[in-house]
Amino acid sequence: MTVFAAMQQGDPVPASAEARRAFRNGVASTTAGVANGFVQGNLAILPEKLAGAFHRFCQLNPKPCPIIGMSDVGDPSIPSLGLDLDIRTDVPRYRVWRDGEVADEPTDIMKYWRDDLVTFVLGCSYSFEEALLDDGLPIRHIERNLRVPMYRTNIACSPSGPFAGPMVVSMRPFKPADAIRAVQITSRFPSVHGAPVHLGHPHSIGIKDIAKPDYGDPVPVADDEIPVFWACGVTPQSVIASAKLPFAITHSPGLMLVTDLKNKALAVL
Repeated sequence: MTVFAAMQQGDPVPASAEARRAFRNGVASTTAGVANGFVQGNLAILPEKLAGAFHRFCQLNPKPCPIIGMSDVGDPSIPSLGLDLDIRTDVPRYRVWRDGEVADEPTDIMKYWRDDLVTFVLGCSYSFEEALLDDGLPIRHIERNLRVPMYRTNIACSPSGPFAGPMVVSMRPFKPADAIRAVQITSRFPSVHGAPVHLGHPHSIGIKDIAKPDYGDPVPVADDEIPVFWACGVTPQSVIASAKLPFAITHSPGLMLVTDLKNKALAVL
């Protein structure tokens, strides 16, 4: 049943639609743990003349940039992700980029919308967290109501046109036995980054200080834990900054698009 049909028949509105409704009304907070069971996505909105090169960039770099949805040119809707979804209003907070710098962080992008824009929605690691929690694995940033910590690395992405730069990773600390289990679980979710790209030794992937993430919020790593790093859909933001694109729009890191897709439907068994 569609969201609209559920509303008309008086059935409960899905948690994903409730979340988007709240964001339309100005709620701006981390979406970690929001609408459990529903897929969340990273956002990259680009002029049509750059869309082909970015699409190729995603194909060349499927770990950080797995595409789960795209819009038609100038269309703010993506029906495959939610029939009532409006990409201009349904993200808690956006970033508007000009010449590779963040020029604004509004809660809607109505005044920035153009008829030549194409929206890409990329898989988000928040989506596999449900499976980790179901297996009893603790997730520190959810426990503390924080954004997941994210870091730029020295892992180079494969370039496409103006899009080139380092991979961004997200980090979750686990005890070694739990880290092994986390690898096994997340490997079943390739469309939302899949298995980690690195475990332990952050300096070996270019992270100088684990307590100072480039995006998101720091979380403590206990003495008996190791940091586990997943490819992250914030990578396009690093690339947009490196390319100094004249204009682009993304989500604010940690404040994602909540879709009507189900997390469990993404699992590869």
